[in-house]
Amino acid sequence: MPTWDASLYLQFANQRTQPALDLIARINMPHPARIIDLGCGPGNSTAMLKNRWPDAAITGLDSSTEMIAAAAQAYPSEKWVLADAARWTSDAPLDIVFSNAALQWMSNHAALFPHLLEQLKPAGVLAVQIPSHYASPLHQVVLEVSRNASWNQRMEAPRNALTKGSPSFYYDILQPLVSHLDIWETEYFHVMDTHQSIVDWFRGTGLRPYLEALDSTEEKKLFERMLLDGYTRAYPRQKDGRILFPFRRLFIIACR
Repeated sequence: MPTWDASLYLQFANQRTQPALDLIARINMPHPARIIDLGCGPGNSTAMLKNRWPDAAITGLDSSTEMIAAAAQAYPSEKWVLADAARWTSDAPLDIVFSNAALQWMSNHAALFPHLLEQLKPAGVLAVQIPSHYASPLHQVVLEVSRNASWNQRMEAPRNALTKGSPSFYYDILQPLVSHLDIWETEYFHVMDTHQSIVDWFRGTGLRPYLEALDSTEEKKLFERMLLDGYTRAYPRQKDGRILFPFRRLFIIACR
């Protein structure tokens, strides 16, 4: 599991939190009493849940000490738990299990998603967003760079760090277990000032396992330079000089 830098993650806070807002808006539950935010990061998604349901008891859970520390500092009145969401079990049934861009770091979704449903009350809601960008240049270029002979043998774990499932995969897992299921994808077009901004975006999340597999600062810099060259070729500039950076995300709302 990679280490996390909350300040780096929050450099693109608006872009990263918009999917959480979109997911929250689709949850049809007027008065939930207990909610958990799995993989809460620095707490921005937990704060959005509190804004939507101010009377609910909401807990933010994350396995990163850096992220939990940032969340507790930014939102000291909320409840924060340092734990591994993949091994978490609730002490009492919940109304909403929420997770924005976190479950892709956990393996065996065929077992994980039913387990999360089991933490819900009857008619409770599992609401999940995970990246679905694997056909994009963002992902394909990093795979290409990772196969360079200088470090290819060290890149097997980073290349398999994220769990990927198709919409049909999640449908088949969840449909027999729920009363209602919504699955959709949204592609967000982020406007970046430079190609380096795309590298910086990725460094805060999916690039981390690759960089942590490298032995030296020099190797990390070379890896990022090669990545920047690839993104410069893959993402053309617009007429105003900026870059449209598409990022696709998969959303799931499952009602028990």
